[in-house]
Amino acid sequence: MPTGVFLLVVCEALLLTAAYVVVSFLTLEVDPTVFLLYDGGLPRILAVVGSAMLGFHFLDLYSGRWAPSRFALALELMQAVGFAFLVQALLAYLNRNWMLPRSVMLYGSALGLGLVLSWRLLYDAVLMQAIGAHRILFLGTNWLVEEIALYLQRHPELGMEVAGYADDERPQGTEICGASVLGPIAALRRIVAQTRPDRIVVGLSERRQRLPLQDLLDLRFSGILVEEAAATYESVRGRIPTRELRPAQLIFSGELGPRPVYVRLQRIYSVALAAVGMLATLPLMLLIAVAVKLSSRGPVLYRQVRVGQLGRLFTLYKFRSMYADAEARTGAVWARKDDPRVTPVGRWLRRLRLDELPQFFNVLKGDMAIVGPRPERPEFVKVLSEKIPYYRQRHFVKPGITGWAQVNYKYSDSLEDTIVKLEYDLYYIKHLSPALDAFILFQTLKTMLRLRGAQ
Repeated sequence: MPTGVFLLVVCEALLLTAAYVVVSFLTLEVDPTVFLLYDGGLPRILAVVGSAMLGFHFLDLYSGRWAPSRFALALELMQAVGFAFLVQALLAYLNRNWMLPRSVMLYGSALGLGLVLSWRLLYDAVLMQAIGAHRILFLGTNWLVEEIALYLQRHPELGMEVAGYADDERPQGTEICGASVLGPIAALRRIVAQTRPDRIVVGLSERRQRLPLQDLLDLRFSGILVEEAAATYESVRGRIPTRELRPAQLIFSGELGPRPVYVRLQRIYSVALAAVGMLATLPLMLLIAVAVKLSSRGPVLYRQVRVGQLGRLFTLYKFRSMYADAEARTGAVWARKDDPRVTPVGRWLRRLRLDELPQFFNVLKGDMAIVGPRPERPEFVKVLSEKIPYYRQRHFVKPGITGWAQVNYKYSDSLEDTIVKLEYDLYYIKHLSPALDAFILFQTLKTMLRLRGAQ
């Protein structure tokens, strides 16, 4: 999580908690200390704060998307607190002892809204400048450097800024994404003394006889982090740039992953989640089956051969979302956004990702995991493996119902989109862990609730 986002989350959780605690002391007729510590008041407050924070997350208030105005920000904050009121209503229906007293909920929410809104405005106007950003000096200006710099310019919440560039190919003073070329590579020490960077990122188009090894070694020992542009791109974008990837990097990498212990652990919690998911959604799946059957002719379930771990073929199950025999004339083609082959019911199933519920059975069979790269059809895998370097490597883990590429990118209806998704898949394989899987599941839930549809 970026430093700026982490600061927002922690401070807003503390502000909301403080608001409800203060209101408890001001409005309750009983001893507030007894209420908070012995009558379950503090856990009830934390439940309200947690649901409000969940609302902030669902509204993308922690994703770096800043509201266009103060009024728009206030409306979004009110929507999130409104979600907390809905959770309170549900708790009251289940057990009235779980809800906050009415005065604490009403006045605490009003105070909390005011505090969070003021904090957001202060954060944007003062704190990010006062804290200071992590300064990056680029050595070279290849395409990867330009992509990183552009991304950092568009995402100030990451807490990073470009201090400048040292480069031989562009004249001094040339501006790139809001920062300037400060001199040639030979002037690196002077540029470092001038800009005082926290990190030097090397992105030279041609390194032979140009990389100032002794200068970089001295700067590294002085405490400045030095890394390749590909490593910075990976940490900032959550993708591995395949254009900069060389086979030797993979062969001799000590952290390519995934770790065997995480793979075994993933199998355990995938089966557990799939079993719980099947039981919990069984009534819903019966309703979907009826809707699919009544809306268009054809089978309820759609069966399709896909490529699984280590290239093994398996049958994937989905609720049918297309008209029967949709590919009879076209053959195997990529699905795309607003696909005319999709039925009206199928369009809603895809928007909510409900067409993929039968894949719980694939997880129980061992063909898939809950999280992983999306399984592709053999016809496409053959073509893509020939055209895209490292495409075969995505099959070294089990495919998943959802994945890192799905929560970060759109439909892949072109070769370029498939390459981008592969970069996300390779990142996921390298960093596979229960924590990353939990984050992906949480993001998937947000996608479903906000009707953004499958990707």
